Amino acid sequence: MAQLKQTKWIYLIILALIWGSSFILMKKALIGLNPVQLASLRIVLSAVFILLAGFYSLKEINRKQWTWITISGFLGTFFPSIFFAFALTEIDSAVASILNSLTPLNTVLLGFAIFRITSTKRQIVGVIIGFIGTSVLIGYGAQLNPSQNYLYAGFVVLSTLMYATNVNIIKRHLQDVKAIAIAAGNFVAVIIPAIGMLFWSGFFSRETIEGPHFINSILYIVVLAGFGTALAKVLFNKLIQISTPVFASSVTYLMTVVALGWGLLDGEKFSFTQGIATLLILTGVYMSNRKK
Repeated sequence: MAQLKQTKWIYLIILALIWGSSFILMKKALIGLNPVQLASLRIVLSAVFILLAGFYSLKEINRKQWTWITISGFLGTFFPSIFFAFALTEIDSAVASILNSLTPLNTVLLGFAIFRITSTKRQIVGVIIGFIGTSVLIGYGAQLNPSQNYLYAGFVVLSTLMYATNVNIIKRHLQDVKAIAIAAGNFVAVIIPAIGMLFWSGFFSRETIEGPHFINSILYIVVLAGFGTALAKVLFNKLIQISTPVFASSVTYLMTVVALGWGLLDGEKFSFTQGIATLLILTGVYMSNRKK
């Protein structure tokens, strides 16, 4: 039991580092590509990476589970990849990661309302504290960056609802499926639409390929797909299975800190009050995962 507890925290920290870095990678990739090109290429490359590693695990998925695997693929990967790419054309990478912290709150609410997965009072209080910290970060971020179009933040909020639904689906309907099989199945479900979207986006046009930032953008996406999507997808599916939906989704709090660090290095603004809010977020993570 103690080893399992240690393992889930190791998974959580690794995922926070990987996903916290994914926002700045997307931001950099958008310099040479449009949002649809970024999202579709990210999905296609991730599918290649994950299927090379987990193709043979697909035989373990039965017909009934394929329905949930497909839904999980679109809610946990396909649509959020597109929405985040569009959001980052208008808001800072740090702000996007902050908004992503709504995922644990939505996980608790959807888990209770739809999936009948109970949460303790301490978990709910912890999520609320984390949400308060997130709200402060958002408020002060808007003051520091008044030129940003916060309507695009709606794409991130919608993604958090999809992530929360996906977490609950995996916990309730795919608990007995190996993490690598879930990830491979997810990408089998979404790779064909992603390839079609990539061709439709004009990615292979001469104008795009000969762009001055094209090669750099491709390199950013290769790293993003290999680590931020393929590897992280497997780790996250495993984390859900060995912990609770709330614990797994609380990675969005920790990855916010990582993303803010990258944002600072990239010249994005960050205030002392936002630092206090970050401490609130970490307190929320601790409370939502402490059993006693």
